[in-house]
Amino acid sequence: MRVVLICIALLLSACGFQLRGAYTLPYESLHIALPDGSVIGAGLKRQIRAGGGTRIVETREEAQGSFQQVADQRERQILSLSTAGRVREVRLRYRYSYRVIDPKGRELVQTTGVELTRDVTYDDSAVLAKEQEELLLWRDMENDLIQQLLRRLAAIKPAALPEGQ
Repeated sequence: MRVVLICIALLLSACGFQLRGAYTLPYESLHIALPDGSVIGAGLKRQIRAGGGTRIVETREEAQGSFQQVADQRERQILSLSTAGRVREVRLRYRYSYRVIDPKGRELVQTTGVELTRDVTYDDSAVLAKEQEELLLWRDMENDLIQQLLRRLAAIKPAALPEGQ
């Protein structure tokens, strides 16, 4: 049994597998310009604070960069119908655009978009269950969006960081 566990551990370490860690952002301080009730804003703040390298500040003036939402759009699109004309399959699409600016209004990260999609089957006989499934998918897409935003913010080098900050 121990030999099997050791082999599995060696295989996992050889394939490059590693747990997702905290993201290191290229900003000393960041302002998240999203409403207080925003799920995306709360998730970003929580993840950035957990990383510890970047300070979250309350105003744009005291931040090295300000994360701003440009667009937040959710769509529900019918993909297919049954022979009786009932919905059989639905696509959920989440489009989100953002940018990062400095205190003087110059773009550090140009407007960039993220698009997430999920396809879900639909059944008229299980309307409540399908509504719950759809809500779970939207929540999953929000969490996925937060992770993608953090990865992008960590990977993108700002165009020009202001001097003296």
